[in-house]
Amino acid sequence: MGVTELDEMIKALSHPVRRDILNWLKQPSQFFSDQEHPLSFGVCAGLIDQKTGLSQSTVSAHLATLQRAGFISSKKVGQWNFFSRNDAAIQQFLTRLNEQL
Repeated sequence: MGVTELDEMIKALSHPVRRDILNWLKQPSQFFSDQEHPLSFGVCAGLIDQKTGLSQSTVSAHLATLQRAGFISSKKVGQWNFFSRNDAAIQQFLTRLNEQL
């Protein structure tokens, strides 16, 4: 992980909604227990939209930023997109950040 990549990851965490999304995805059964599909798929983008109270396009942009930074991954099942945390990447980021500070 280079300095530029680390900077991009830090930028991805700079918005409170993106930090909220990562927090919700940490324990999806607590925050999205009403999802009809198995949570093993991840969390449906529509439920994340609802939880934030923001427009679909705004939430999609936040999810894309988190995905580009490597913090989340997506899986398409039928017409739905599901998102889950990439805990290995998050841990690697935290380790690298700790080394830098």
